[in-house]
Amino acid sequence: MSDFSVLRQKAGLSVPEAAKLLGYNERQVYRWESGENVPRKIVTDKLEAMRQERCAASPEHSFTFIDLFAGIGGLRRGFDAIGGKCIFTCEWDKHSKETYRANYPDDEHEIWNDIRDLKAEDVPDHDVLLAGFPCQPFSLAGVSKKNALGRAHGFACETQGTLFFDIQRIIEVKRPKAFLLENVKNLVNHDKGRTFAIIKDVLENQLGYTIECKILDAKSWLPQHRERIFIVGFRENQGFSFEDLQIPDVLKGPKLKTILHPENGEEAPEKPFTDGNIGRVSDKYTLTDKLWAYLQAYADKHRAAGNGFGFGLFTPEGIARTLSARYHKDGSEILISRGDGRNPRRLTPRECARLMGFDGPGESNFRIPVSDTQAYRQFGNSVAVPAVKAVAELMKPYILDYQEFEEVVRKRA
Repeated sequence: MSDFSVLRQKAGLSVPEAAKLLGYNERQVYRWESGENVPRKIVTDKLEAMRQERCAASPEHSFTFIDLFAGIGGLRRGFDAIGGKCIFTCEWDKHSKETYRANYPDDEHEIWNDIRDLKAEDVPDHDVLLAGFPCQPFSLAGVSKKNALGRAHGFACETQGTLFFDIQRIIEVKRPKAFLLENVKNLVNHDKGRTFAIIKDVLENQLGYTIECKILDAKSWLPQHRERIFIVGFRENQGFSFEDLQIPDVLKGPKLKTILHPENGEEAPEKPFTDGNIGRVSDKYTLTDKLWAYLQAYADKHRAAGNGFGFGLFTPEGIARTLSARYHKDGSEILISRGDGRNPRRLTPRECARLMGFDGPGESNFRIPVSDTQAYRQFGNSVAVPAVKAVAELMKPYILDYQEFEEVVRKRA
């Protein structure tokens, strides 16, 4: 498919229509269509103007999507923001479902429990499929732990590793226009690259989708080093490319102070995370003397052995490590320095919501109806929302323009 053909389809025009509007004969346009000739820039600029005019004339765009392995709705937030409507959700964890329902109370559908019990035919027709399929079988930490315990990982992990193939069978039956899959960076290198090769073969060769992949680090948008792979697929090759994604400079990204409780009265108190009338962080988030001594001794032990294990201590001017689902255990990966020889503290769940982009700096809009333990697990398992929103915005014109193109084709038929 030539660049001209992609642009023509985005404008929702047939070859004869394009020839007439551009002022050229159909033979010339077919040469551009086939790639035999390359049109002048003035031609492609005119065609792009037509596409933009069509979009401006139809501002009420909408599309449908489904949310698989939904967690607390991190992927969903990016596609809600560009006008999509969620018509189906699947999530097995009861605590995550509680948080999901609390934040999306107007959904007209129930949350399906186990994707393994779901028949693809029972999934409603949809335009876009979203899935942050379980990452533990492929993550560095997950693989190391399973190796230490003598357990299988990757696709050999029967409980989680094979869930990708449930995505495959749904795409195979429902044939959505597009999909977005998200997983840990190590998915690319797992099992010496064989795991990712299988995934690409399924998506490209068996299902026939055109895919683009990109590893994004959340610290371009958030004060957290968090690398994840995003896999975008389109049923038709429309020229989508991650090269067009505008990524903020990581060196100019926000610092931790933007997500921390200011503790000076600028922010309204929020129990149980803060106390008093100036919003001071509750004492329960400060490490006990015993735990702080243990973490320091543990770090010293591994440092002496030449290992890199240890706690992460950060000031408000720093950038955090990756927030993980184990944060509820001791908070050691992200400890906030309180200075003056005082014990450091964990992040509050509200600060975790901001660290992941569910809330903006100073905001407290995302509902957290669960215990701290469950909240830490949920945010640690989720996605960096601003990164998802950036990818969704990049996908948006391709999702919507192709909808328009299909509608034109149906009317001509």
